[in-house]
Amino acid sequence: MKTTSDVVVVGAGPYGLSAAAHLNARGLDVRVFGETMSFWDRHMPERMCLRSPWQASHLSDPDRSLTIDAFETATEVRVSRPIPLACFVAYGRWFQSHAVPNLEQRKVRQIEKDTAGFRVALTDGEVISCKRVVIAGGIGPFAARPPQFAGLPRELASHSSGNRDLARFRGRRVVVIGGGQSALESAALLHESQAEVELLVRESTVQWTWQRPWLHTFRPIGVVLYAWPDVGPAFISHAVARPDLYRFLPRRLQDSWRTKSIRPNGVGWLKPRLRGASIRTGLAVVSATARRNQVELQLSDGSDRVVDHVLMATGYRVDVRKYEFLSSSLVSGLRLIDGHPVLGRGFESSVPGLHFLGAPAAYSYGPLMRFVAGADFAARSVAKSVAHARRAAVGRPITGSAQGAANVRSVACSEGP
Repeated sequence: MKTTSDVVVVGAGPYGLSAAAHLNARGLDVRVFGETMSFWDRHMPERMCLRSPWQASHLSDPDRSLTIDAFETATEVRVSRPIPLACFVAYGRWFQSHAVPNLEQRKVRQIEKDTAGFRVALTDGEVISCKRVVIAGGIGPFAARPPQFAGLPRELASHSSGNRDLARFRGRRVVVIGGGQSALESAALLHESQAEVELLVRESTVQWTWQRPWLHTFRPIGVVLYAWPDVGPAFISHAVARPDLYRFLPRRLQDSWRTKSIRPNGVGWLKPRLRGASIRTGLAVVSATARRNQVELQLSDGSDRVVDHVLMATGYRVDVRKYEFLSSSLVSGLRLIDGHPVLGRGFESSVPGLHFLGAPAAYSYGPLMRFVAGADFAARSVAKSVAHARRAAVGRPITGSAQGAANVRSVACSEGP
């Protein structure tokens, strides 16, 4: 069965849902595919909290009315601060039910270019012909696994994105690798689950942000030092918060500020939860060998460890070639730098009509694209670009909004630890 559409959106996380909300509001014929907030729900540890502040954690709709505050009012659910993961997932599903009722929880098998635009094939056999495709596929395929752990089975060494239930390590000896928020909070959750945890940090010290909250929240000072998304160091965060400006800065300056804005660190509210946990800095794993049901680690200081499990909180390395639904012919037409597509206005890639949102857009639009806060700018930009192209093609304005009803699965929203 073959159908047609103006635009297909792939992904139903914060970026996919926000883009779809804006495209729907412009009256376009939009098909949206994905499982609502699936990465956040299935690949992040239970009881984890968002590192983003409240004002930088809202999804985006045209009227900015579907905020977390509105979710609290509508559902009578109190969302604590920092925001618990379960509450954020529930908020995302509530947002979807209001702004993206046309979401189809079906899987895209392959996207390829054709003479009419794009051919989008679903796993159930349907084929969609469309002029434009918006990829908001998330970071799941980009989990970075250090080479020294390549030969170990998942039962002995796994990425943090593959461990939703850290309580299963109760009473076991676990080494966590990394120095960022994911590593630090995973270590805290393991410690609270009564695992014997040791955190190994390559850097000489653990870096913290928000150690003096008043510098971020006291308006006369905070608004001068930090922009509202609070991504990046003081003053630099104002440039990061303006992707339309950031992308025109000299490349050397962009690279320097990107490194400073996404360097591994933890949020200050996490610090008390790590009291009693073992943290070793200035150490790296040189080699890892399976020994029956354990792992023997050789460290850079000459010491060794024998542990039950290694948890790699080693971040994500973007490479859009890892999106399995992109055909090889489509990938070959992309201009890539370090796995990131080079994007122009409206987040459009070197393949006309193909747009990328989220972390893959960070090379072109800056580090804000690696955070929920970037969804508002990205969604407005791509919707404007797609609508303009559609208007130019048919020679008439597009107005109106999507109509429809949605069935929303009830999800419990509980406060974090």
